[in-house]
Amino acid sequence: MKRVMSVCILSGLVSGFSPAIMSAKTLNGQEIFTRNCSVCHSVMPPPKNAPPVTPLASRYHQRFKTKNEGVNHLVAYLKSPNKDNAVDPQAITRFGLMPAQILPDSELRTVAEWVWDQYNPNMGMGGGMGRGRGLNQ
Repeated sequence: MKRVMSVCILSGLVSGFSPAIMSAKTLNGQEIFTRNCSVCHSVMPPPKNAPPVTPLASRYHQRFKTKNEGVNHLVAYLKSPNKDNAVDPQAITRFGLMPAQILPDSELRTVAEWVWDQYNPNMGMGGGMGRGRGLNQ
């Protein structure tokens, strides 16, 4: 029995399995969003108590050339929200500055990647933050 347990543990280590890693891998971005963010953020307009995700994703696509740049910025912003570093300062005027998110880095990155992927080019840049208008209207 000890030999079987040792083999299972060793094969798990070799394959990269650990309970902590497995739990982070099983949560996808939408699940993390639903659990932690959806109280304030909707995915699509109209907004709840914070900007909807789809218009925010449009802002990130407008400001950053690559997904990696956008995701890195969003992760840093989620850890330490700052008006000077916001992609949409008007959203802060309208909704206020969000609190720092106390989540593991792996979850912050996963949810930030999910937010980036919510970009919908048919909404127009910015999506009007729930008012049905683009940036230039």
